[in-house]
Amino acid sequence: MLVIVAPGQGAQTPGFLAPWLEVDGVAEKLHWWSAVAGLDLVHYGTEGDEEAIKDTAVAQPLLVAAGLAAAQTLFPEPADLRRISTVAGHSVGETTTAAIAGVLSAESAIAFIRQRGLAMAEAAARTETGMCALLGGDPDEVAEKLAAHGLIAANNNGGGQLVAAGTLEQLAALRAEGISKARIIPLKVAGAFHTQYMVPGVDRLRRIAAGIPVADPAMVYVSNADGKTLDSGSEVLARLVSQVANPVRWDLCVETLADLGATCVIEMPPAGTLTGLLKRNLKGVATLALKTPADLDKARALIAEHATPEGVVA
Repeated sequence: MLVIVAPGQGAQTPGFLAPWLEVDGVAEKLHWWSAVAGLDLVHYGTEGDEEAIKDTAVAQPLLVAAGLAAAQTLFPEPADLRRISTVAGHSVGETTTAAIAGVLSAESAIAFIRQRGLAMAEAAARTETGMCALLGGDPDEVAEKLAAHGLIAANNNGGGQLVAAGTLEQLAALRAEGISKARIIPLKVAGAFHTQYMVPGVDRLRRIAAGIPVADPAMVYVSNADGKTLDSGSEVLARLVSQVANPVRWDLCVETLADLGATCVIEMPPAGTLTGLLKRNLKGVATLALKTPADLDKARALIAEHATPEGVVA
C-alpha cells in the first residue's frame, strides 16, 4: 500500500528547488504556476534566502509547487496516480495532496495556497505571535505548562512532539520556566498558525473557496483535523479552509495510515520532516524522503514494489 505525503511550512530551505529545474518539464510548470500565483516561484526556490522564503505568503505556494512538480514527475499521466492508495499532507501539505488526489486542479491548488499564505500573513501581522516545538517531557506536565501560559498545542506530530503557539511573550515565559525533560525550540515562522489568531484568514478563504471547482478524491485522503478519511471533494476543501485556525493532528493521521495497512510512504519535496516522524511512529514501513531528482530511481523502485497495479483501482 503506497502512501504519498507532503510536508508543511518550515520544511523549505534556501535553494532546495534548484536541482528540480533540471528535470524535463519542471521549469515550464513552475513558470506557469508562477504566473498563476503572481509570484516568481523559480526565483524564490533557487535564489531566495532563508528570510525571504520564511515569509508565509511565499513559503506556502513554494511548498505546494515543489510537491506537485515532483508528484507529476513520478506520475506523469493521470492514470498513473491511480496506483497511489492514500495521501496525507501536513498543514500546507494538505493542499498539495488535495491536488494529487484530484480534488483540486494544480492551478486551483496554487491559486488557493497563494491566497491562504496571504491571508495567514495578514492575520499574523495583527498580533505578534509565534510557535515553539516541544520535544519529549511528560504529556500531562506539558499540557499543564501550556495551559498555565495560555498557549495552544497547534500541532501534535506524535512521538512526543508538539508545537506550542501563542504570543511572543507567552512563548518567552514558557522557555524561561522550561519543562522537565523537554526541549523547547523556537520555530522560524511568522505567527501562531492553526490557532484562533488565524480566524480572520479563515473568513477570507471561505469567500474564495466558494467559487473553486472540486472533484471527489480519487484515492483515500486523510485529514489533519482528526485523522479521518474523506471521500467528498467539497468536504476536503471546507476542511482546507477551517484547518487554518484548527490544530494539526498529524498523530491521528499516522494512526490512520497504520490502520489502513501502509507499507511504503514517499514524502514529496522539500522532504525529510515527515519521513523522520514516520520512521519513529510507523515501524516496519518503507519510507523515502524525495529530496532531489537523484532520489527518483529509488522512488520508482518503491512504487513498483508497493503500489497498486496499473489499471486497478485501490
